[in-house]
Amino acid sequence: MSLLEIEDLSLSIGGTRILEGVNLSVERGQVMGLVGESGSGKSLTALSVMKLLPDAARPEGRLTFDGIDLLDAPEAAMSRLRGEKIGMVFQEPMTALNPVKTIGEQVAEGIRWHTGANRAAAEARARAMLERVGLPERRFPLTRYPHELSGGQRQRVVIAIACALQPKLLIADEPTTALDVVLQAQILDLLRTLVRENGMGLLLIAHDLAVVAEMADRVSVMRQGRIMESGETVRTLTALKHPYTRRLAEASTHVPERTRHTAPAEVATLLRAEDVTKDYPVRQGGLFRRKRPFRAVDGVSFRIGRGECVALVGRSGCGKSTLARMVLALEKPTHGTIRFEGETIEDKDEAALRPLRRHMQVVFQDPYGSFDPRHRVERLVSEPLHLLDERPERARQRTLVAEALEQVGLKPSDMEKYPHEFSGGQRQRIAIARAIITRPRLIVADEPVSALDVSFRAQILDLFAELQRQRDLACLFITHDLTVARAVCDRIMVMDEGRIVESGTPEGVLNRPATTAARALVDAAPDLQRAIDRRAARSG
Repeated sequence: MSLLEIEDLSLSIGGTRILEGVNLSVERGQVMGLVGESGSGKSLTALSVMKLLPDAARPEGRLTFDGIDLLDAPEAAMSRLRGEKIGMVFQEPMTALNPVKTIGEQVAEGIRWHTGANRAAAEARARAMLERVGLPERRFPLTRYPHELSGGQRQRVVIAIACALQPKLLIADEPTTALDVVLQAQILDLLRTLVRENGMGLLLIAHDLAVVAEMADRVSVMRQGRIMESGETVRTLTALKHPYTRRLAEASTHVPERTRHTAPAEVATLLRAEDVTKDYPVRQGGLFRRKRPFRAVDGVSFRIGRGECVALVGRSGCGKSTLARMVLALEKPTHGTIRFEGETIEDKDEAALRPLRRHMQVVFQDPYGSFDPRHRVERLVSEPLHLLDERPERARQRTLVAEALEQVGLKPSDMEKYPHEFSGGQRQRIAIARAIITRPRLIVADEPVSALDVSFRAQILDLFAELQRQRDLACLFITHDLTVARAVCDRIMVMDEGRIVESGTPEGVLNRPATTAARALVDAAPDLQRAIDRRAARSG
């Protein structure tokens, strides 16, 4: 008997059919990949296994884990299984973590609840697990809170929570989406080790076919709530028999058509940063000890020309998002100057910044965390319109929202929905619609496509390229995906420990990296064909 057997699973929510006849199994010691476009039903399949579905959901079929009928299992039994026998890494780490509890408390909590260990023993196990996922205590004390970590660091905490009790089955829903490529490789290696050492089954949900090709023994391809194709990974991703599988593979290597600027000096400057530094106080263990500052950004200088797209790449926690917040005047630098269209921004109050904010918009890494869940999409997307000299009347406002939604691949009718009614990738498209509605001159995009499946990632990258051509739109594109950086950007800046250590054309930086930091990113970058070739060589 398989560790997990999903037989003829169908799911309806409020009378709408979401899943239809899903069949899937995971063996002990096996990695099963589940791929498909955003909204295809991958996450709802996982939530069906965990019995964490909405109240209105009506599952049918059979779900069996280690001989236990999950659909008939009472909540008390599921509470014992979750965490100890079945672990899950959720797609959006900030929504999976408790903002008022330290990371040490959150990793130790499940250990204490399931094993009865005392606080000291549970904290010791939590410390060891956090170390294993790349968060050593000397740099990331157990007393830190989620908001004090970057998106990638928060994802590592979620992975530590899910793996702390060495579950028999781990469901990983986009477990490396928020991680830089070096850490992604480390986490995937950790998951492989857990599968090998503990005989753990792993259901790996991903939109990155290169990750699935590298990791999975078998793969199932999902579309519109149905399994389109299933089989051994290398054979399935090499043969590409089903048209939908072939389309996903083509989209994963898609490169937007784009006219690059020939040299930065030929482009009028839109944004300039000069010797920008940002220090944060760090809490010490003793009550009367002096707080020492932590330098997140250290003497950074760069420029972005009108219509130019500049990539900022680097390891998680290297200072990329902090630098972005200062560019957007959401934080003030400790030292240095930032100028937008020739005007300094760090010395202005909110009233003085308002005319500038219309022309500089942002797409955050975590779309759900940037939305008020009580508001409909129409209000969320239209929020930046208050920056215009005259806010449009309601009818015109709805037209602008509808146009923005259509540009990012959503329907005008989606403006009536709430954020929780969308998948993670769809929420990111809503965030991009909000960013473009005022026709800005600069967009700061913090991992704008990391949550998107390959098909919609290709569409969004095409959209960015088209916006730049049509509107002379500039972009600071923060990403850990070097394929994206190569495809859409005129220049690449590599950041490491708060500094810009390398800068140049995509071809120069990625083909001939000159620094250790850049070489590490290039070497760890996932590649679909390379992953297939490696798997084929290992199995052959």
